Amino acid sequence: MVHIQESPSGGIPHKPRDNELDVFGITHVGKVRKQNQDHFLIASLHKRLAVQMTSIPPESLKSGDTDRLAFLAMVADGVGGSAGGEEASRTALDAITAYITRSMHCYYTADPNDDAAFVQVLQEGALRVHGKVTEHGSAMDRTGMATTLTLFLGVWPRAYILQVGDSRYYTLRNDRLVQVSRDQTVAEDLVAAGVIQRSDPAHKRWTHVLSSAVGGPEASPVVTAIENDWHHVHLLCSDGLTKHVSDERITERLRTMTSSRQACEALLQDALDGGGSDNITIIVGRAVPAAP
Repeated sequence: MVHIQESPSGGIPHKPRDNELDVFGITHVGKVRKQNQDHFLIASLHKRLAVQMTSIPPESLKSGDTDRLAFLAMVADGVGGSAGGEEASRTALDAITAYITRSMHCYYTADPNDDAAFVQVLQEGALRVHGKVTEHGSAMDRTGMATTLTLFLGVWPRAYILQVGDSRYYTLRNDRLVQVSRDQTVAEDLVAAGVIQRSDPAHKRWTHVLSSAVGGPEASPVVTAIENDWHHVHLLCSDGLTKHVSDERITERLRTMTSSRQACEALLQDALDGGGSDNITIIVGRAVPAAP
């Protein structure tokens, strides 16, 4: 399934350089659980130039060696209480990272106006990881080993959001917070089908029952393509944040942030102050122009 969400383009025209990316991630066990089953990863994918012989001074080759092809951020939340939840989230991040790295040709050859290549890479990668986690769980006798997976792949000036489960991706632009991902839960499936409304008591009962998970009975990866620019603030998080922190509070934290680290730490404290009933994982990222 593919959704295309367009946003107005604008801002500084060049692709942000590495020193213009302000990104930070944090994870915490919370106040109740004994083990942190969440994992996150932040990485950049670069061209690699292996020079065998040349008459060109080495310093003149540096820019070609370090050009960033894509930026990657992921959150995985091991299914709470299930056997191997921590191992499932760790395995999923390791496997999807390896798969995306092996697909580097996609970033060299892709047409920036054609989303098909990236959508295919992410959907195929998610399904392969689902198979890997399922097989690993069976081999290790870890029945129920599963995880959510929410992934941001930035290929300027586009970004691709992969969603399996109920960890979320938000974007803040012009002080407006938008939840781009849709929770893959029984509750949201029933809402989408028109069976219940979010105000119904049944919604709360099914809110944290996943209808799709990596390693679960079913995995239904959804990829959403969006335009990216200098005005976006990106947020990925596990439900340990959103259980206790409202969208209004998240908006205010991102709107007034002084750095991605400061925003992550402030949101983490909000979640802990609100009860900290689950593991909490947060990634915040934005582009900040370097001083002239």
